[in-house]
Amino acid sequence: MQNYKRLSRSVQGLTVLITGAGSGMGRATARVFADEGAHVSVTDVNSEAAQAVAGEIEANGGTARAWQLDIGDRDAIPRVVDAVAAHFGGLDIVVNNAGISVRAAIDNPAYDDAWTRGLSVMLTAQQRIIRAALPYLRKSGSPRIVNIASTEALGATALHSAYSAAKAGVTGLTRSLAVELGRDGITVNCICPGPITTAMTARIPDEQKAVYARRRTALNRYGDPEEVAHMTLSLCLPAASFLTGAVIPVDGGLMARNA
Repeated sequence: MQNYKRLSRSVQGLTVLITGAGSGMGRATARVFADEGAHVSVTDVNSEAAQAVAGEIEANGGTARAWQLDIGDRDAIPRVVDAVAAHFGGLDIVVNNAGISVRAAIDNPAYDDAWTRGLSVMLTAQQRIIRAALPYLRKSGSPRIVNIASTEALGATALHSAYSAAKAGVTGLTRSLAVELGRDGITVNCICPGPITTAMTARIPDEQKAVYARRRTALNRYGDPEEVAHMTLSLCLPAASFLTGAVIPVDGGLMARNA
């Protein structure tokens, strides 16, 4: 009989870098990883928000440090990644979470700007962060990359073509890098959140959210950021060593529902 292998379900002592961690899903992800004993690098374009999240973690007995990072600044990315690895003595996990809302009609004069900004922040920056982190991930005993996309990569909404294109690019980047980096034992997976209660959706009236959720999702509600964060954690467990190239909707059944 084949021996039973005990695989670790602990990220205790591992170092995770999370972008866009000053609010929403990024903040929830930082808190979840910290609760499980990981060393958390909280990065965000808003330095005060990043500091606040790191302070929350430390106040709850966790280990965290904040860095200001504009992922649209290509020179800042390797500088911050190197600083994180130097501070914590390595880097094991990258969570590409940072994103922006981009909405423009294809015939809008501002469309080119929306397109350029959307792809720069939500797609190009992800590969730059991964490239900067690779030397450290290759030294890790449990290297993980999780890219956050959206269900807009799997379906589409009018006026969001730049956003959808960027998020669809993330799914392609994920699959390709999963194949390329598999020889190094680095897993690369993607989460596509559906309707989640964050600052990005806060401007939508509650009545509209309720109608949308009943009409589109199987669970008839918006999700919480922590529900996405726990899926991210699951993909980063040492035990998740044979899962790579996956694109996973965390959407309350939105993509499964026809009517």
